[in-house]
Amino acid sequence: MQENRPIYLQIADRICNDIVAGNLPAEGRVPSVRELAAESQVNVNTVVRTYEHLERDGVIFNRRGLGYFVASDAVERISEIRRKLFFEGGEMDFIFSRFKAIGLTPAAVSELYSKYLG
Repeated sequence: MQENRPIYLQIADRICNDIVAGNLPAEGRVPSVRELAAESQVNVNTVVRTYEHLERDGVIFNRRGLGYFVASDAVERISEIRRKLFFEGGEMDFIFSRFKAIGLTPAAVSELYSKYLG
């Protein structure tokens, strides 16, 4: 766990990563609140907050009496949310300031990124 980030958001990130990786497919059921709380070793209320957050973002939806399910367009929504956070939430500025601080040129960054995708 990251100390500087709320636990419910860290759990939400983990669920989003599972969705993007295909481990939780579109229209598939996500673990119940109790299951995820036990697995994550957190209070049930933390998982409820996680699911409320993901539902607000349109990543999951609730079928009353059946549980939570992955939205059909969850991957696209997650990408959109993450892109917005990157460009507007300060992540890009942080990364680029680090590049500058360690002397990475645009050409070096491009080369490293190409190798990373590689």
